[in-house]
Amino acid sequence: MRARRPEEEVLSVAGHRHSTAQDHVALVEIDLTGELMIAAAAASEDRLSPDRIDEVLDVEANGAGGGAGGGPSGAAGRG
Repeated sequence: MRARRPEEEVLSVAGHRHSTAQDHVALVEIDLTGELMIAAAAASEDRLSPDRIDEVLDVEANGAGGGAGGGPSGAAGRG
């Protein structure tokens, strides 16, 4: 295997893969995990309470929120 010289161009690039429903779900899960990590880092206590987790994930107390089944409202657009 030889090293590529800086002036050489890459002539082949992997094709773009169409996103699937599973890709969308994975991206939402990654976003929610990031939100939880940010909340945990900012928290003064050692662990987030279940109520705080629900708040971060935008889950309503009665379970009718966007939680595990439908995705929280606005989760993908936060940032």
